[in-house]
Amino acid sequence: MLTDQSITDTEDAKPQIQGLALSLLARREHSRTELKRKLARRGFEGSSIEAVLDQLAAQGWLSDARYVEIQLRKRAQAGYGPMRIREELLQQGIPKSEVEQALKNAACDWFELLQQVWQAKFSGQLPATDSERARQMRFLTYRGFAVSEVLRLWHSSQR
Repeated sequence: MLTDQSITDTEDAKPQIQGLALSLLARREHSRTELKRKLARRGFEGSSIEAVLDQLAAQGWLSDARYVEIQLRKRAQAGYGPMRIREELLQQGIPKSEVEQALKNAACDWFELLQQVWQAKFSGQLPATDSERARQMRFLTYRGFAVSEVLRLWHSSQR
């Protein structure tokens, strides 16, 4: 097993890096940035990590696009909207262009998801007071839905 001591940047470290990286990827999908950070915490040097990550990406074991797709689907199923998912992925070091493309190609009806989240949390009850309106708005925007979509939802529910 690896120790906390820094492992020198040699060809000898690459098999260890690759083994650990594959072990982490076998458990769940990781972004390149996340995997790089985990490997660096184990004491491996940057250039060796980059070389192994390039090799894993070329072999198809590591894919930011696949990671984005999985995270997007997982977070949407948990009731989070596109704005929240976008921000989380950007904070995880995913390039903005990949995030935007994934959101554009997502097979998700965001308005329908908003309706489901609102129905589950507020039982489909329109806000009767200003404080209730603010409470519902805070919750739904925190979840990643646009203010305009929340207003559209309330308007369509009044009919």
